[in-house]
Amino acid sequence: MKLDTLTAISPIDGRYQNKCSELQEIFSEYGLVKRRVLVECVWLEALCDAKEIKECKALSSSERKALRKIAEDFSVEDAQRVKEIEKTTNHDVKAVEYFLKEKVAGTSLEKRSEFIHFGCTSEDINNMSHALMLRDGKRVLRDEMDKMTAVIVAMAKEWAKVPMLAHTHGQPASPTTVGKELAVVSQRLKRQAGEIDRLVMPAKMNGAVGNFNAHLSAYPDVDWEKLSKKVIESLGLRQNRLTTQIESHDGIAELFDAICRWNSVLLDFDRDVWMYVSMGYFKQRTVKGEIGSSTMPHKVNPIDFENSEGNLGLANAVMGFMARKLAISRMQRDLTDSTTLRNMGVGFGYTLIAVRSTMKGLGKLELNVERLAEDLDRNWEVLAEPIQTVMRKVGMDHPYERLKELTRGRRVNAEIMREFVSALELPKEDKARLLKMTPATYIGIATRLARLA
Repeated sequence: MKLDTLTAISPIDGRYQNKCSELQEIFSEYGLVKRRVLVECVWLEALCDAKEIKECKALSSSERKALRKIAEDFSVEDAQRVKEIEKTTNHDVKAVEYFLKEKVAGTSLEKRSEFIHFGCTSEDINNMSHALMLRDGKRVLRDEMDKMTAVIVAMAKEWAKVPMLAHTHGQPASPTTVGKELAVVSQRLKRQAGEIDRLVMPAKMNGAVGNFNAHLSAYPDVDWEKLSKKVIESLGLRQNRLTTQIESHDGIAELFDAICRWNSVLLDFDRDVWMYVSMGYFKQRTVKGEIGSSTMPHKVNPIDFENSEGNLGLANAVMGFMARKLAISRMQRDLTDSTTLRNMGVGFGYTLIAVRSTMKGLGKLELNVERLAEDLDRNWEVLAEPIQTVMRKVGMDHPYERLKELTRGRRVNAEIMREFVSALELPKEDKARLLKMTPATYIGIATRLARLA
């Protein structure tokens, strides 16, 4: 059966393909092979530049350009040729080496062909390629993360003054503002994004078991650590000097854990917005032609937030597993990481789909100011907190207990609360302030905090 969005097994390449298409060039088989070719070319160029390696002649400007062009112009057709070679070699990285030897055959670069993959183990090429994939995938994710966070920040500032009844344990609690609660989310997202940004992917290029054994057998006077570091850092990565055959993947685990934490904040937000929609605090703009239920015509469901929540759960399940698994490898090498790493794009894909679903959902939200005000006015009992606090200040007996008796488990209105306050022997200024207070004005510094978004 021909691969199509309708025949794809994963919704990432099927139903949701258009929501994460930028990741195809990065995390596909083509993306991996392309980066392997890049790493091989950069390594060969570095060998040519090393004066101590006299047999690997220095490149002329035209040769350097031609070598770089192989990597820059690498196409899907080129990747298909690599796969054809792999049918014979049954080794994916060796197929890349043979492909490059084909590409330089008949050119002045051919005399350096035995320095392609010189001293390398396959994992030297693979770990560098995986690090580059993660570097590039992170850029895509971070761009979308920041766009969505910016929308939340704008909403926080727009609704900084709009009072809202808070809910702790699902019960009415001291009021806040819509903007301040959104500001909390934006700051959480920014903090976790900073942790993602802080991570620079580690990489190694040090041979079969990490000691430059083969390299030194041929060129004992070359500073191979320095040469390796130069290549690694030229690609925006950082050198891990102490490795076995594999780069230990701790950096990948750290990145996946950081993304999972960011995702968890967004998932928390999705659920809260879902609840606020359910409570009527937000209305959703209808989309012409869209249907909310196959049998109930009135429904406008918060499907974007539900879609995001589900995909975030999938993303965290995949990346959480990979973070736990990749840190473990038997002795100097086993192959369990190889098949696992091929699924990096799955976690990124589900995350990107989720972020864009939340963004879509945010674009449909309208604040229901009337409903917010109505809920505040139905819950005057939340003023039990400031009243008993003032009573404590002036030394009245049993303030908490008296308010508990008046309000716990009961609905009270403005009249009942004001009668209670009026009967208290309080300083004139304190009494006036409490009598003037309403649930909508009892918001502390929420407005100021909202502007910190």
